[in-house]
Amino acid sequence: MQANELRDTDYKEFLAPAKLNLFLHVVNKRADGYHNIQTVFQLINLYDHIYIKTNTSGNICRVSDHSLIQENDDLTIKAAHLLKPFSKNHSGADIFIKKTIPMGAGLGGGSSDAATTLIALNYLWHCQLTQKELQELALKLGADVPFFIFGQNA
Repeated sequence: MQANELRDTDYKEFLAPAKLNLFLHVVNKRADGYHNIQTVFQLINLYDHIYIKTNTSGNICRVSDHSLIQENDDLTIKAAHLLKPFSKNHSGADIFIKKTIPMGAGLGGGSSDAATTLIALNYLWHCQLTQKELQELALKLGADVPFFIFGQNA
């Protein structure tokens, strides 16, 4: 399936923005091996296009084929499964991603895709979670995923 075929269907389109890291200062190393950092993120006008259609089967399906990412490692699929228990209508979702953010470039494409999936399905599934609740879920997917839930430069 191609992205242009999705425009005439029941799929809804959501944009997942890329980010630039304008400043990074490592403050110290924590006991858990991670680092406390200070950083400045800037959203930029480069987007992945996420197309989502709810389904009545209750299944979460990746429609697009990203051969570089195994489905069980796909953050959008993980995000959908993380949000599913909060769904009011017990729907599933068919998810198609048109990637334009280069993978592995440090632009946050996977994290943005995951956050956009959480925001989109929160709306489509009528979960009614707050931004703070979505950010708490997002943190389970990655350290910079909550930034994309926030949706502003930080």
